[in-house]
Amino acid sequence: MPINNTPTQQRYPKRHLLAASGIAALLCLVLIVYPSREVEAKKTFISIEAEEQTPDAKVDAHEVNTVTQTSTVAAVSAPEVELETTKAESETPTEFEFQKALTVNSGDTLSVLFVKAGLDNSLLHSILSTNKEAKHFTHLKIGQVVTFEFDESQALQSVSSQLNPLETIYLEKKADTDSFSFRKDVATTQTVEKSAQGVIKSALFSATKKAGLPYGLALDMANIFGYDIDFAQDLRTGDEFELVYEEKVLDGQAIGTGNILAARFTNRGKEFTAVRYTDKQGNASYYSADGSSLRKAFIRTPVDFARISSRFSLGRKHPILNKIRAHKGVDYAAPRGTPIKAAGDGRVTLAGRKGGYGNTIVIKHGQRYQTLYAHMQGFAKGVRAGSNVKQGQIIGYIGTTGLSTGPHLHYEFQVNGAHVDPLSQKLPTADPIHASEKQRFTERSKTLLATLDANKDTQLALNQE
Repeated sequence: MPINNTPTQQRYPKRHLLAASGIAALLCLVLIVYPSREVEAKKTFISIEAEEQTPDAKVDAHEVNTVTQTSTVAAVSAPEVELETTKAESETPTEFEFQKALTVNSGDTLSVLFVKAGLDNSLLHSILSTNKEAKHFTHLKIGQVVTFEFDESQALQSVSSQLNPLETIYLEKKADTDSFSFRKDVATTQTVEKSAQGVIKSALFSATKKAGLPYGLALDMANIFGYDIDFAQDLRTGDEFELVYEEKVLDGQAIGTGNILAARFTNRGKEFTAVRYTDKQGNASYYSADGSSLRKAFIRTPVDFARISSRFSLGRKHPILNKIRAHKGVDYAAPRGTPIKAAGDGRVTLAGRKGGYGNTIVIKHGQRYQTLYAHMQGFAKGVRAGSNVKQGQIIGYIGTTGLSTGPHLHYEFQVNGAHVDPLSQKLPTADPIHASEKQRFTERSKTLLATLDANKDTQLALNQE
């Protein structure tokens, strides 16, 4: 029988040897990593102790081992302590948790915003029922921001919203109570005089926009001269305008415009001038340079910038009845829903249906004058038979009720019961400047008209360069 010289291989198979080698490698790795940390800890401790001891001092081995173990534990535990501190800091309330700014989206109501802010609607109902002024917050617009502020216990302290650059409204909790008070802040602005000039090339609003004027100011200018100029029909290429107006400034920034102080408009070669004057009683109006009032008892057109689709005629062929029938008024074509204004101060005698006129309003202006507005879509709120209206007040909206082929306003003007053409009728004017105000008005108007002249000269010089 042959002799076996490899007893080890028989007792320990190859796979066992591989496993044993792997375990040995892991043990070596553990001994390399962890003891090295302990040794570093020992070195650090001994170094510190050596500095604190006198040269003759001896370090007890047991004390070194004991303290070394403590230092090792501390070194391992330190990251855990640091994590706990970080976690505690992250849980500390920050400022944004005490304030929520919500932007109003389509369909949002104040009730919806209260829910988004985490509040119960019973609180909202309580606030609205105890403070009537709080209803200012219910008139929300898309894009408006409503801010909720809370105290440490997350109880509501205030609600605020900026309505425009000048106005901010607040609901604030009263001290030691559960009720809220309403407050409105209005920022103080500075008013400076500005000027602008322009030439009509196609339309009024194109020219005013090019001159840097907002739409509202252009509309004000049209209303000032609206008694003498029909801005829908009378404008011509080459017409000119000059303005001196108020600009409102807040913190150095222009935020809006105020009143037109003086204006000059040249239409078809004829010059019209207007000066704003406030009398000693605080009443403001516009006058020509000689003190005559620009305000007439009636405005020329009850619809802004509408197109005349049919004029006054005693022999017009009716488009629906297809027969000759007097057209005792002027038709203004405009989109459905366009506002209609009262031509003058008066009392409403009819606001309802009137045969082929459809929805109609009739206004009595004193003893001599009467105006009629027909084919209306509907009436403005509060306008009814017996109510009083002011010149320029919106009384209804253009429609196509009654015998009408399309949306338009049929407007009639009567003098002593007889129909007259409102476009050719000479309208009575308001009273001129009172004698007691004449000198003061003259001084004011001279200053403003001089400003208009200076600005025009400057503009002409710039154009010639």
